[in-house]
Amino acid sequence: MILVDTSLWVEVFRKRDPLRIESLFDFDEIVTCLPVVAEVLQGFRDDRAYRTAREALFAMPIVESPLRSEVFEEGAQLYRSARRAGLTIRSGVACLIASCAIRNNLTLAHRDRYFDLLARVAPLAVDAV
Repeated sequence: MILVDTSLWVEVFRKRDPLRIESLFDFDEIVTCLPVVAEVLQGFRDDRAYRTAREALFAMPIVESPLRSEVFEEGAQLYRSARRAGLTIRSGVACLIASCAIRNNLTLAHRDRYFDLLARVAPLAVDAV
């Protein structure tokens, strides 16, 4: 199963030359998590596009819903592990997303350098598409 990060969904939902996610993955293998949903939806200015994206995202399987305190604690530990290793992660949300992937043995598909850094300090399977 593949957890698709915000960095790819942004390209899927862009107006010009959108990324065709089905050219990368079997759509039945894709899941999401609530931090990704929140990041994607907050970027929409147009209400109609927002509603379309919302419907699409909530139609997918959502892991770690509801978000439990363990996800937040493990996200904080990921951040701390990276910092101890001298790696700068500027997004706490990225750590939550990585925690969701790790907890569910998912590959995290992304275009965000933070996940490759987190994979150096945690058992995070990544696919930098």
